[in-house]
Amino acid sequence: QVQLVESGGGLVQAGGSLRLSCVASANSFRNYAMGWYRQAPGEQRELVARISVGGMTNYAESVKGRFTISRDNSKNTGYLQMNSLKPEDTAVYYCTLETAGNKYWGQGTQVTVSS
Repeated sequence: QVQLVESGGGLVQAGGSLRLSCVASANSFRNYAMGWYRQAPGEQRELVARISVGGMTNYAESVKGRFTISRDNSKNTGYLQMNSLKPEDTAVYYCTLETAGNKYWGQGTQVTVSS
């Protein structure tokens, strides 16, 4: 069973930065695609960023140029660097590991951006 633990969330002022981390218990971490999702109150969960096994990345339009997803396979850890944060980025952020037929979720970490 894969377990994911996110950290790095918190309260930050608009324009500030946060770096989220996601540590995975998975064997062969490098063989999983990794994603970051978020869910704001009353909203559907949405994909924020994703990084493939080969390192290709894609981002939601709303975060392009501000957020960067990365991974360190030697540490079984993924990251989401969030810069120029806006109040509308406020949400619970979840990391995922994906492989054919399986998707694993972390418990989430709260990010709150004050105006």
